[in-house]
Amino acid sequence: MGELASGESPSLCRLSRRIPRVMTTPGILSDPLEDADDAASSTSDTTSHRDRLIIVSNQLPIITRRDCSSSSSNNNVWSFSWDHDSLLLQLRDRLVSDDNVNVDVVYVGCLREEVPLSDQESVSQSLWDSFNCVPTFLPQDIHSRFYHGFCKQQLWPLFHYMLPLSPDLGGRFDRSLWQAYVSANKIFADRILEVISPDEDLVWVHDYHLMVLPTFLRKRFNRVKLGFFLHSPFPSSEIYKTLPVREEILRSLLNADLIGFHTFDYARHFLSCCSRMLGLSYESKRGYIGLEYYGRTVNIKILPVGIHMGQLESVLSLPETELKVSQLIGRFRGRGLTVMLGVDDMDIFKGISLKLLAMEQFLIQHPEWRGKVVLVQIANPARGRGRDVEEVIAETHAAVHRINAAFGGPGYEPIVLIDTPLQFYERVAYYVVAECCLVTAVRDGMNLIPYEYIISRQGNARLDEVVLGLKKSDGGGGGDGGGDDRRKKSVLVVSEFIGCSPSLSGAIRVNPWNVDAVAEAMAGALEMGEVEKRARHEKHHRYVSTHDVGYWARSFLQDLRRACTVHETRRCWGIGFGLGFRVVALDPSFRKLSPEHAVSAYRRANARAILLDYDGTLMPQASIDKGPSARSIEVLNALCADKNNLVFLGH
Repeated sequence: MGELASGESPSLCRLSRRIPRVMTTPGILSDPLEDADDAASSTSDTTSHRDRLIIVSNQLPIITRRDCSSSSSNNNVWSFSWDHDSLLLQLRDRLVSDDNVNVDVVYVGCLREEVPLSDQESVSQSLWDSFNCVPTFLPQDIHSRFYHGFCKQQLWPLFHYMLPLSPDLGGRFDRSLWQAYVSANKIFADRILEVISPDEDLVWVHDYHLMVLPTFLRKRFNRVKLGFFLHSPFPSSEIYKTLPVREEILRSLLNADLIGFHTFDYARHFLSCCSRMLGLSYESKRGYIGLEYYGRTVNIKILPVGIHMGQLESVLSLPETELKVSQLIGRFRGRGLTVMLGVDDMDIFKGISLKLLAMEQFLIQHPEWRGKVVLVQIANPARGRGRDVEEVIAETHAAVHRINAAFGGPGYEPIVLIDTPLQFYERVAYYVVAECCLVTAVRDGMNLIPYEYIISRQGNARLDEVVLGLKKSDGGGGGDGGGDDRRKKSVLVVSEFIGCSPSLSGAIRVNPWNVDAVAEAMAGALEMGEVEKRARHEKHHRYVSTHDVGYWARSFLQDLRRACTVHETRRCWGIGFGLGFRVVALDPSFRKLSPEHAVSAYRRANARAILLDYDGTLMPQASIDKGPSARSIEVLNALCADKNNLVFLGH
């Protein structure tokens, strides 16, 4: 694949060299002016040792703003702030707030905005000094072909079960896009090399954008402590094997020590691909799944991600949230309307149009609900681009217009479409007032919308009393369903094809392709008894509140450390070229067999058993000619002529 796929980064010279180096591994040169400071600080570091976690993702959890005060790019003024909606930042917040976890976090990733070459050095230093972030600057042509090309046109559709049967259905494989993907991953690796201390740091790589990064890191450091988590689905082997670079990606992922998936199905598909395409087998020991790969055990972890409980609870307490909830209550409940809610990205896999068809069918089959229920569909802007996104937008607007025209009336529209960006507190306010939440994606990796809905419906005391008008009864059966009006309730209708579905056992699970079944699920949710709504909510709330993003992160790091404990007890050799590189790990007592020792032992022995295979030993594995050469037959005859030899030949 030329320079790109061979691992040579065309933009390495552009990378800032001012980021402090924290290692002195031979072959990686530290900045001379910083060596003394590093040496001085190493003593104090060892006295109060903290683990360091390098989190690598396509995007940094940073919001970037540029003030172009002049037409000259040299006068750009950059400002940065944390993106509190980022899962990776929430992960860090929960880790550092845990007294039992002693870890510092460094981020490596791209910024959302392109930074001119003249500003890259100052931006790098600012982000390192203030945020512990190492920005990765991809040349614009590589970034476009890497992200919008290979990631969004080829990997994303395939991992969501869309095959490129025609040019309109996903992107046909384009090797130039694959080369850009490999090149981008190599640039990420170069940035990690600038800050990693390979004997101590943990590296956690996130998602499908960086699936070949493990090979570049393992090639440089055979014993790097490396974990990878896939946030999207992993397709079945029948789908995945259509990818022309299927083996390169599998082998690259297997250079990690721990690979994480949201669900058992995703992990099972990955293991099936490794078995069918690489001939690898796996086994489960004491609850852990491991793949044996050239003497290394690659561990598999199954654990769905959670939400940041503290952040969501703080948003629920904001005055603007209370005000928005009051406005929505007046808009809907004040007019006798029950709210069903959908929150989805505007893309082809979220199933918005199918949900709207189900709503239409529901109104046809249950005319008694007309004028009494409304579906609020929040459609977040699409993350990708292209004709498929445009078609989804057009289809959604057409369906909303048709349904509202058929079933609406003066002052009433059964579907309220919100396709403009909302603040997080506004979305939370919709969660609070919705009696039912519908998440009916046709395929999705995890989807945390149901979790956010459950915690928002739990609310807090102030929302209960001041906004919702709920209060605790003094006793008896004075309330609706018991003595406590504050007992929370919620109903979820979720697709069986999303990652969070297995963990929400109290939800109404549906096949989103079955419009009639989804329509009946809507009716079932609206007509469900109060006691059952509360029981389902309590069950979900117990799970979501105890399996938050902190629980997920701590569990992953614990298993990553366990997976890496054997590093120092193995002897490692790197073999292979390019993306076929892998590390062979052997027991410390292993000795390489030398021809001299073999000949010496042969001559000393009085009785010898010689076992020979045919294909791959006497004959090349892929040879068309199945007859051994004259030289091979001559050697066999010589061995058999010795009365001390017993020769076995397998075929």
